[in-house]
Order: sequence, then structure tokens, then C-alpha cells
Amino acid sequence: MKRSFDPAVLEMMDRDQPPPAELERDLERIRQLNRWFGSYHLVLGFIRSWIRPGDKMRVVDLATGSGDIPRLIVDYVRKIRAKVEIDALDRQPATLEIARKLSADYPEISYREANILEWNRVESYDITLCTLALHHFSNEDAVRLLRRCCQVSKRFVLVSDLRRSFSLVAGIYVLTTLIFREPMTRYDARLSAVRAFSFSEMRDLALRAGWKNFGHKKFHFARQGIWLEST
Repeated sequence: MKRSFDPAVLEMMDRDQPPPAELERDLERIRQLNRWFGSYHLVLGFIRSWIRPGDKMRVVDLATGSGDIPRLIVDYVRKIRAKVEIDALDRQPATLEIARKLSADYPEISYREANILEWNRVESYDITLCTLALHHFSNEDAVRLLRRCCQVSKRFVLVSDLRRSFSLVAGIYVLTTLIFREPMTRYDARLSAVRAFSFSEMRDLALRAGWKNFGHKKFHFARQGIWLEST
């Protein structure tokens, strides 16, 4: 099946002023899906390899949403007695407001409003993360985003996302019919499924962005990841 992407059609959570109550419920559902369907496991697998006891690392999380990935990382590094400073970026002010409330006990995380394609960074980072955001972009902008990821980090990069397939689309339709039936969650999830990149398309994007010697792997529950390591 071909990728379906119309830049004029936005997911509800990407619109300028999404309804606050609906947005909060939608972000809660995304956190549940991340927990149940492998995104947390995927990210933590790399973080455990990249951050060791006693390390002090600077991390940037692009398109952070409600900040669940940064909080996941902080919870881990606290357990292993490492230190981390995380800049978490998102272009949606309402989403960042929710993320800040949820992260009141996480001083390690700083939230910033930014369009990640236009963001002029000053700092350099050890780790760049971008989780479940690539499918929000056109092919051309996805390539730009992957180039930006390489520019921002001096050591590690991980970009993970959905992997488009008939089984993904069918599974999303079942979940949003039987369980996650809120209008925003249903609309955005179904749109995300057809906008996701296939495994071969994601590899092609990385090559177009100039990535070399990168890893690329399929993960459970229609996830995939591409990564760079410089140790």
C-alpha cells in the first residue's frame, strides 16, 4: 500500500488550537499506546546501551508531545545514578503546557516551544531522539528532519516511528473501534497509520539525508527505528 500524505490535512493534535480536554485525553492515550505497544521498550533498549552509571549526558527530544519519553529516561538514569539534562521541544503550546504539568517532579527536563525544522540550536547534545513524529512530515521535510538530527548530536541519534503495513492499519482500526474511541484519538491514529513510512521508505529517507553506517531494524507492534552511534 502506498503512503497517503496530504500536507493540508492535519492531525487534530497538530492544529493551532486543539480543544484542551480532548488534547489531554489524546495525549494520555498516546502514553498508554507507547507503554503497551513497544515504544518505551524500544527507546529504553538504546538508552541502556548509551547511558551508563556515572555518566552525565545532554539529550534533546524532538517533537516531545507530553514528555513521556524524557520522563522515562530520567526515571532510568536516576536508578543507575547517572545524570541527564534533557531539552524537550514541541511546536504546540497547549501540548507543552500539559507536558510541564506532568513533569513537575522532573527538574532535569526543560521544555521549549520550537518548530524543529527551523530551530536554531546553540547547544550540542550527546543524544538526539525523535519518537513517533516522522510520519507527521512530508517526504522532503522528513529528510530535512533526519539531517537536523545528525547536526544536533555529536554521539548518538535514534529516530523511531510506526512501520506502515496492512496489519498496522487494520490493528489501528480495531483498537479505535473497540477501545480508543475518543474522536481525536480515533482520527489521529487512523491518519497516522496511513502516513507512516514503510521499512524500505524509512531507509531511503536516511540515505537521502546523508546518513552513513546507520542501523535500521523492525520492532514489535509495527515499530521501526534508525540510529547512529559514534563512541
